[in-house]
Amino acid sequence: MSPSLLHSSLLTLFGCISLVSLSLVNMSAHAEIYKSVDENGHVTYSNVPSKGASKLELDPAPPASPAAKPKAQPTPSNFPKVDGQTQKKRDDQRKKILQEELEAEQAALTEAKQAYAEGESKPEVYRGAGGKTFRNVVKFEEKMQRLQADVDAHERNVQLLQKELDAFK
Repeated sequence: MSPSLLHSSLLTLFGCISLVSLSLVNMSAHAEIYKSVDENGHVTYSNVPSKGASKLELDPAPPASPAAKPKAQPTPSNFPKVDGQTQKKRDDQRKKILQEELEAEQAALTEAKQAYAEGESKPEVYRGAGGKTFRNVVKFEEKMQRLQADVDAHERNVQLLQKELDAFK
């Protein structure tokens, strides 16, 4: 079987499976609803019949239609406009701020990596009876997880700031 024929067959099969799945979802969405009122006047709705409950006759929900895409509205004539020179100054200022934030975040990442390395080299220990030293593995793992989360957060921030700066190029 050729690759294009196989691809076409798979798409057809996927389409059929999707239609059957959607039909089943629509069929299962219709359920019987029961309403009961207790002696205190509290109303309860359920899909399970109970003593004293009355079945509600509900009209089926209309089929879901794809949401209409809102039309783009033209910019009002009285909307304030910014000249090119002012916009360039704003963009330059934004870029400068992002670069400063990136540098600060990179420094924080370096510090976080150093703290992780230091934490790794210093196991958590405690002294037991008789002065014997034991490792506190649980406390060590908690400390390392906290330090790793700090490194991960700074790496993510560096990536996001770099992405913002790349948009200027």
